[in-house]
Amino acid sequence: MGIVKAVCVSDRRGIQKVNVESAEFEAGFGIKGDAHGGNWHRQVSLLSAQKVEEFNQKGAGVKPGAFGENLVVEGFDFRNLPVGTVFQCNDVILEMTQIGKECHTHCQIYHKMGECIMPTQGVFAQVVHGGTISVGDEMKIIERTDERYTVAVVTLSDKGAKGEREDISGPLICEMMEEAGYRVVEKVLLADDQARIEQELMRLADGRQVNLILTTGGTGFAERDCTPEATMAVATRNAPGIADAIRMYSLSITGRAMLGRGASVIRNKTVIVNLPGSRKAVQESLEYILPHLEHGIQILVGDASECGRK
Repeated sequence: MGIVKAVCVSDRRGIQKVNVESAEFEAGFGIKGDAHGGNWHRQVSLLSAQKVEEFNQKGAGVKPGAFGENLVVEGFDFRNLPVGTVFQCNDVILEMTQIGKECHTHCQIYHKMGECIMPTQGVFAQVVHGGTISVGDEMKIIERTDERYTVAVVTLSDKGAKGEREDISGPLICEMMEEAGYRVVEKVLLADDQARIEQELMRLADGRQVNLILTTGGTGFAERDCTPEATMAVATRNAPGIADAIRMYSLSITGRAMLGRGASVIRNKTVIVNLPGSRKAVQESLEYILPHLEHGIQILVGDASECGRK
């Protein structure tokens, strides 16, 4: 059980928030009047009151909201809870969607202390059900109702990232995965930049803790095609059988499949699979691997005995 110690908002991003004591939370948006509200996965940010207190003991002297957090809660070590944890406070239901974040610009706190706890200790959530939260309210963890495995879809295309080409493979992957019983939690469109791809794969695997990442594009012979290299660079273990199976099946359709360089790996508890760039090849590849892919995820996360889970 946790106790809300501060409810903070700001009217624009990039500044410290102010403790307003009470606020209205809107489903699918966030806190009404807060600059970070919107149709995305980081609608509400949370920090443990104990982590703030420990930081202040080092001489920081910060007030609630200084790190850009919306809720300061006593009683939870948010950093050690898994993504997907669901909290209830009054009528408000929050689902945790990401742990930590990348710090793009160092804030005043960082310049003063040489560190900031929000990138490492902060977590983010979406508002599943709205209502009001005030200082002093109790917060509890409740059982999840959606136990589907989660997937993120990453499209790699220079032209797509510039808006010069429509992404038709990414939406197809999302459609097929939803039909197969997975929950698509994020879709990303990136240019063929290896460092950026690595960064996103790590964020999705470590911060969002998705069960599966499917990429499309960037697996050919072109100089800018670097998806396999980025994928291998973030791997903690290799899992070549999935990529090998895709190539083997594709070779029964076209000899050009031998030119595909897609990789398949594991990063901690996340499976990452490179799919080809064309819509037709994506559909053929997914249709072939989907009947077996879920069992691999079950083994990886320790759910192999839960045969009925989707």
